[in-house]
Amino acid sequence: MEANGTIWSHDSLRNFHEFTPAVQNHLKRVYLTLFFALLASAFGAYLHMVWNIGGNVTTLGFTGTMIWLRFTPSYEQQSKRLFLLYLSALLKGASFGPMIMLVIDFDSSVLVTAFVGTAVVFVCFSAAAMLATRREYLYLGASLSCSMSILWWVKIASSIFGGSTTVVKFELYFGLLIFVGYIVVDTQMIIEKAHHGDMDYVQHSFTFFTHFASLFVRILVLNMFRKMKKGRKDRRK
Repeated sequence: MEANGTIWSHDSLRNFHEFTPAVQNHLKRVYLTLFFALLASAFGAYLHMVWNIGGNVTTLGFTGTMIWLRFTPSYEQQSKRLFLLYLSALLKGASFGPMIMLVIDFDSSVLVTAFVGTAVVFVCFSAAAMLATRREYLYLGASLSCSMSILWWVKIASSIFGGSTTVVKFELYFGLLIFVGYIVVDTQMIIEKAHHGDMDYVQHSFTFFTHFASLFVRILVLNMFRKMKKGRKDRRK
């Protein structure tokens, strides 16, 4: 493999050693906190299956706790901010509960495939951002913000005028690309912030959690479309 031109070269692997011990410890805390946030989200989805709590109330609750967390200074007690993070993750999982139940009733393997696929995509692109040259992808932030604006306008237009299956699939695939990009950019942004002393692992974990959740929903729906299309073809035979 060439020394230049690929992120898996020997020179790029040395980028790991450019991280100071403080930055390395920060990243460990970020990913560990993200792991527990995902567990809280899974528990929220389970609570919906048991007590049917997911819906508009949990969606509003997630929005409220998200805003509360974002405006809680990093010098506040970390236990309070962690509680807000895990609570928001739990409410997000409960909000996903109705959709997850529909998927399980249809084919539970779709749910497993979607989660594994999301985890693989997240790990691969986050690792790629770490292996890449420092700050290499930060310039993509403006392009991603512009793309997100386009996605929102498409959603608004489809909600007003109605959207075809083609438009829905465009939103899903386009959104998937956007959030994959955000994983790369925000991984490098978090590393850069840590190098400059910003060790707010709670907020950084929440950033990753929102990206993971957005990816998961899109991959889940796309897997449903694929499975339904395959089922229709099988019935025609």
